[in-house]
Amino acid sequence: MEQTLSIIKPDAVAKNVVGKILSRFEEAGLRIAVTKKIQLSQADAEAFYAVHSERPFFGDLVEFMISGPVIVTVLEGEDAMAKNRDLMGATNPKEAAAGTIRADFAESIDANAVHGSDSVENATDEINFFFAQREIC
Repeated sequence: MEQTLSIIKPDAVAKNVVGKILSRFEEAGLRIAVTKKIQLSQADAEAFYAVHSERPFFGDLVEFMISGPVIVTVLEGEDAMAKNRDLMGATNPKEAAAGTIRADFAESIDANAVHGSDSVENATDEINFFFAQREIC
């Protein structure tokens, strides 16, 4: 059973579309193993997105991710990571296929509604960043 991490970002939380997004995961055959609402600190966001620390958008990304609460979720299922990435759509919502989360709920490449792990290895690290093993059922 593969696991992956999903983050519903501050823009989508503010729009009150959390339930709609979570239901898409379940409708696609993914199981929600654990989910919680948190407010990231600047240190949290900087640590989580450290891989992007040298990129010009890093500061804006951190500011956006601390601008409001997020929903972090561990999704489980066969090919969970690939399914989640298909459900999310392209990073730029203008390029995202119709019916994807980003096409339906995102406003821009910066405020793009969701984050999803991009590899099985990163999924493990990202899940461990937010959750203790005892929390995942």
